[in-house]
Amino acid sequence: MAVTAATALALVGAAPATADRTPDTTTAHDDFTIVGHRGASGYRPEHTLASYELAARMGADFIEPDLVTTKDGVLVARHEPEIGGTTDVADHPEFADRKTTKSLDGVNVTGWFAEDFTLAELKTLRAKERIPDLRQQNTIYDGRYEVPTLQEVIDLAKRLSRELRREIGIYPETKHPTYFEKQGLALEPPLVRTLTRNGLNRPSAKVYVQSFEVTNLIELRRVLRVPLVQLTSASGAPFDFVAAGDPRTYADIVSPAGLRDVAKYAKGLGPEKSQIIPRDAAGFLTTPTTLVTDAHRAGLKVHPYTFRAENAFLPADFRSSAVPSQYGDLFAEIAAFRAAGIDGLFTDNPDVAVAQEQLAA
Repeated sequence: MAVTAATALALVGAAPATADRTPDTTTAHDDFTIVGHRGASGYRPEHTLASYELAARMGADFIEPDLVTTKDGVLVARHEPEIGGTTDVADHPEFADRKTTKSLDGVNVTGWFAEDFTLAELKTLRAKERIPDLRQQNTIYDGRYEVPTLQEVIDLAKRLSRELRREIGIYPETKHPTYFEKQGLALEPPLVRTLTRNGLNRPSAKVYVQSFEVTNLIELRRVLRVPLVQLTSASGAPFDFVAAGDPRTYADIVSPAGLRDVAKYAKGLGPEKSQIIPRDAAGFLTTPTTLVTDAHRAGLKVHPYTFRAENAFLPADFRSSAVPSQYGDLFAEIAAFRAAGIDGLFTDNPDVAVAQEQLAA
């Protein structure tokens, strides 16, 4: 029988109505780290305060804002600089002339870009579901939420920490740092200033900072006292390497020697999950690699991404049907990766990750 979104929510005790009606999860779990990927983006449009709040109330340890910048240098939470896919900007005739084509990490992208808007202009837009074909239930929230600033996300985390009586961490990602640096809008200085201003630039703060690039993490290591996480992809190379003519790839980074280099500036590794347990040509899980063992040997925590409940994202082992939008067995996928030794994970469905942990205890 196919598992629907509503059924899965009911199984773990989370009401699918609004964030403030979802039962608070205040019981601490073990030291396994659950990161609400862009919030609880399986249930609300990603990178909205509603999505972040729901993730925290479902039991996530951290909420994850991807950071881009406005024209006037304010860090905001969006998946990419191009905002046409996650906001209603196309419905605003006053911004029609802002549509343009830019080279984003070597790929031509057409749309509207956050850095071409002031914060005041961006605040006139409203968020929408990024993948409506898979998450049609999320579209009922289209047009209801603003694009939040990093400061607003921090303020929310502080408020929820008080309400839920447990600390909610933040796990920001610097998106396309080379791209923004070339435009004179580097992400790192306002990030450091914001963390410092909020008392979060200290070793004991519940903060991780992550990036798919390497150079900016090495530079941040000099000014940030929070742990850094090197993100990796199953293919390709960090764009700062590409731009500098450095031939190293992500595969080099996750080699034993590469991981020892990562450990010189970072405390964690955020790999694409297939780098830990690959899939065969039919989509079934195969034998785990040595990545977790190698990373642990180098002294790195391992937080893979992204665990999602829809069949479209699950290994064939755990799909419930051929319908991409229906829920499969995310519980089983998480269990398989926990058995491989991971220290945490990024998930669009933090309630399922929390429930899996409680059921396995």
